[in-house]
Amino acid sequence: MWKELFSVAFLRAVLAEFLATAIYVFFGLGSVLNWPEPPSVLQSAITFNLAAATAVQISWHASGAHVNPAVTVAFLLGSRVSLVKAACYVVAQLVGGIAGAAVLYAVTAAGVRGSFGINAVRINISLTQAVMVELILTLQLVLCYFASTDSHRSTGSPAIMIGVSVALGHLIGHYYSSSSMNPARSFGPAVVVGMFPNHWVKGLLPGLLCIGHFVGASGRLLLPFCLWEDQSAVLPRGLCRGTSARWSRCKAGKLLPPFGCKQL
Repeated sequence: MWKELFSVAFLRAVLAEFLATAIYVFFGLGSVLNWPEPPSVLQSAITFNLAAATAVQISWHASGAHVNPAVTVAFLLGSRVSLVKAACYVVAQLVGGIAGAAVLYAVTAAGVRGSFGINAVRINISLTQAVMVELILTLQLVLCYFASTDSHRSTGSPAIMIGVSVALGHLIGHYYSSSSMNPARSFGPAVVVGMFPNHWVKGLLPGLLCIGHFVGASGRLLLPFCLWEDQSAVLPRGLCRGTSARWSRCKAGKLLPPFGCKQL
């Protein structure tokens, strides 16, 4: 674990997460400013789509292109990344969100900033309704990540599909909570402006944990069952997800056919 922490590849991955998240937040927030009128929902959805696709393409080979703490938590619980890497990724993403928002704030005229894209519950929408919608929107995004990064899927572009998933969530979420789906996207402008709406503080952490637990379980058993043609290996793949060291310590391995993780 400690060798991983101080390796060049690990540092490159963390830096890639920081840079990609900063780019995503900069361009995403830039699309919701008043120039001079607020943009249409479609305009901001397309911009977030393109920003997400660009961020994923930039960091794909270096870090896996999480660019989102909710995605990292889900991958951690799905045994796709180690605890140390997940913690460093989340920190890099949050700092990247702050950096992207800070740069945009510095280069934008005061009269144009407005609320600076801070997520807020819409009128006639309760906190519970907004949090539930965010859960659903982030869930579909994280499931899209799992499907796009599946080793058995050799066609298609993950960057394009993840961007489409972000746009889809934005088109609906805009009317409930200004559409976050990404704690780093909400955290960055809130820190820069110094505004933490009550709903954001209450709803973010529970929502992130629920999404991570549910999608982590889905990614290990339910999602493979739906995606893989060879259903006989679904349980071994789910149990074996992770490192070879984890497989060697897995007691369930005694109950499974004699093959290793590398054969799945």
